[in-house]
Amino acid sequence: MPFDPFLAAILLAVACAWWAPTVGADSGPLGLSHWVSAGIALVFFLHGAQLSRQALHGGARNWRLHLVVQLSTFLFFPLIGAAVFFGLERWLPVEVRLAFFYLCALPSTISSSVAMTALARGNVPAAVFNAALSGILGMVITPALMAFVTAHAVAGRPLGDSIVEIFERLLLPFIIGQLLRPLIGGLLLRHRTVVNVLDRAVIVLIVYTAFCNSIVQGVWAGGNGVAVASSVVLALALVAAAFTFTTLTARSLGFTRADEVVAVFCGSKKSLASGAPMAKILMGNAPELGVIMLPLIVYHQTQLLVAAVLARRYALAASKD
Repeated sequence: MPFDPFLAAILLAVACAWWAPTVGADSGPLGLSHWVSAGIALVFFLHGAQLSRQALHGGARNWRLHLVVQLSTFLFFPLIGAAVFFGLERWLPVEVRLAFFYLCALPSTISSSVAMTALARGNVPAAVFNAALSGILGMVITPALMAFVTAHAVAGRPLGDSIVEIFERLLLPFIIGQLLRPLIGGLLLRHRTVVNVLDRAVIVLIVYTAFCNSIVQGVWAGGNGVAVASSVVLALALVAAAFTFTTLTARSLGFTRADEVVAVFCGSKKSLASGAPMAKILMGNAPELGVIMLPLIVYHQTQLLVAAVLARRYALAASKD
């Protein structure tokens, strides 16, 4: 497995949070909560400014493929999450079940889905369309799904408040970025490395502050090995279920190999780039935020490894045609 600087930065952030949690907590001396809020808006502004409307138009025609991807993301996954959340109440802590459901409710990734589709010689315009559509729909659907679950178990924020804040801090910057794309799109493309570093730095900062707050508020008291172990096992099982379901569904519907690639990669992914900011908004300063980030981090890294292997296999098969 190649060295992943992003994963290393996340693990370092978690280690720093364990070492000195009061430093990065909202009540700590650094006052990072304001930087986190500004960073979240910046990330979605950049996402909007980088999204090409021409690419969206080019991939919008294949409605059967789009339906499979979006139903996988916002129906198949949440049904699994709901089964675990309500079915394993006796055996798993509420924070773990809530974290797993949140993972299931998230939209797909954009950059990695498109990159893996291109590597596998799949239908790249359709991948761009589905990944972007999933991210936009997720700004509404994910809070709605979470409001349904938190109404049954934990003290979540009212859905209306969450939607308003999602609009103000995520969707509005995204729209502004999209409107300014003709002016700054070329500049961002030339400095793509800097944009990617900023994007990932904000995610690392969110993870760091989430774990700091969770540790300060005693969520991880006693090590909480059950939460860690069960979160990892559930995330890995979900990866296997996601790739299996999307592959079998695409083949049963007779998709071409290029469209199957899109169904598998866009329909199985979950976005850490969207998930970390939305978790911060939906959960606020709740101590469970650190636990919620754990399965998402595990799933994020595992999905990339599995997708990389599958992409090479698809590319090899395409080269033999």
